[in-house]
Amino acid sequence: MGSDGTPYYRADLAHIHHLGFGFHAERCAPGILALLEPVRERDGLVVELGCGSGLLTKHLVDAGHRVIATDASPAMLDLAREHAAGAQEIRRLTLPDDPIPDADAIVSVGHVLSYLPSADAIDRALVAIADALRPDGLLAIDLCDRTYAEAASAPNTVGWVEDDWAIITARSTPSPDRFVRQMAMFTRNADGTWRRDDERHDNVLIDTAKVPALLAEHEVDAHLGRSFGTEELPQGLHTVIGHRRMDR
Repeated sequence: MGSDGTPYYRADLAHIHHLGFGFHAERCAPGILALLEPVRERDGLVVELGCGSGLLTKHLVDAGHRVIATDASPAMLDLAREHAAGAQEIRRLTLPDDPIPDADAIVSVGHVLSYLPSADAIDRALVAIADALRPDGLLAIDLCDRTYAEAASAPNTVGWVEDDWAIITARSTPSPDRFVRQMAMFTRNADGTWRRDDERHDNVLIDTAKVPALLAEHEVDAHLGRSFGTEELPQGLHTVIGHRRMDR
């Protein structure tokens, strides 16, 4: 955990993620933009949860959306303020307890809720999302199911090396409902020397089949899927797409 209390995505990993791991946001952006077209036409407000360095946020802004982009990582938010400067607001928000602004759409990619500490915390976040949606508001997020493919193939160690950074990731499943990544990051300093930081990321795996019923109790009709549009998500990463009922 960092000195600011942030468990995930401190400065070095945030920088590496921005430079080398934006492919998920890039793949999901076209489908999310298509889903959001009615929201854009009525100049609705989009709240993005777990915006990271603003990779999806920039697509939303460039398409003409009003966006409040949020994340729990101060280092990610610093990058987002540079990369997606046209957002209406970029703010720190930590689920499930921080209030979510009322919105015409709430979107998220990168299984953001799966970083919460327990299945109960994920349920509380889903309820908070449902309650923050305005009538006919759109929900479009992704979540890790218990069948998540990376967990099924663990343990596994992979590495990536670029000119100014490198990362080694060891993956494991200590229990059926938890997927863990231990990461060592190496980043080049201005004087050519290297520094190292380490992070452990725990992702909670849930039975996503129960999510639509939970949301229905809070007036959101949603369905599970394997994509936001035409992209193909990894096995076990499910989309949750739905709308708040009009008779709120």
